[in-house]
Amino acid sequence: MGRILAIDYGRKRVGLAVTDPLKMIANSLTTIHSKDIWDFLKEYLEKENVECIVVGYPKQMNNEASEAVRFVNPFLKKLSKTYPHMDIKLVDERFTSKMAHQTMIDAGLKKKARQNKALVDTISATIILQSYLEQRIK
Repeated sequence: MGRILAIDYGRKRVGLAVTDPLKMIANSLTTIHSKDIWDFLKEYLEKENVECIVVGYPKQMNNEASEAVRFVNPFLKKLSKTYPHMDIKLVDERFTSKMAHQTMIDAGLKKKARQNKALVDTISATIILQSYLEQRIK
């Protein structure tokens, strides 16, 4: 059984999360620099069985695409062209950064640790993946 990989794509950093092989649990994976995403994906997809990639898609409150899509859309286009056989799903990523910050507060992390943007991106990717897993069940 293949895993599901979640990507929270940003201009500077990319948060990544992945499921267990049974696709039941979302786990944070890592955060990398945006320029390194293609090397990371090539290496990761060669060694792991991934059947689906979930990408956070930025939307506004009125459900229209936010201005951040101008960075995400070129990434999505290259992703689907580079991996045409891969199932790629989009998930609304509204509020994931806020939810990630709240998760860090709830976990008791000090203010200094909560300022770690790489950690926020990884948690956001995990929230995106968890949201996708919950949608599949419905």
